[in-house]
Amino acid sequence: MRYPDIVLASASPRRADLLESAGIRARTCPSSVDETYLPGETPEGHALRLASAKAREVSAKCSGRFFIGADTIVVIDGEIMGKPVDSADAERMLRKLSDSSHAVITAYTVLDTETGQEISEAVTTLVYFRQLRDEEIHAYIASGCPFDKAGAYAIQGAAAQMIRKIEGSYTNVVGLPLCEIVEALRKMGAILSASAGS
Repeated sequence: MRYPDIVLASASPRRADLLESAGIRARTCPSSVDETYLPGETPEGHALRLASAKAREVSAKCSGRFFIGADTIVVIDGEIMGKPVDSADAERMLRKLSDSSHAVITAYTVLDTETGQEISEAVTTLVYFRQLRDEEIHAYIASGCPFDKAGAYAIQGAAAQMIRKIEGSYTNVVGLPLCEIVEALRKMGAILSASAGS
């Protein structure tokens, strides 16, 4: 049986790789949704709103039936850390993360355009950084890794050795809570089981 197309509303290769690792073949169609925070919006509410908006926006311009939208944010001491705007901003973020814990929130939406069904959830993982030395902060910034990452780091890259432990989903920190998304796709009939696509 041939299953309908699954479309990932993201340009992130990390998210596409996660789906592929679960045996899910998804096409990518980047979203152009404005990610500006709205007044009074909570971090979780912001991420949920964007995940839904991305799935819906892409469903209107790309063919397919099932659309996956996602948004990841880093929160520490009430500050929502987006992608650093420059080296100084990346250094500020990394120094704040050093020897501390923070929350990574990834919200996702799976939208079935045939039935109108939508499953959305926000998943939180706690991440604990060890104390970072000045030279490794500068070397990590010089590598260019921080600049397209919320919170200025990627757990699956060179920053992995900076992280003492996590509490919760690892894939959530990478950019997709894979367990929850696969289960949502299974419930909607987009995949046969929770372990294989098509």
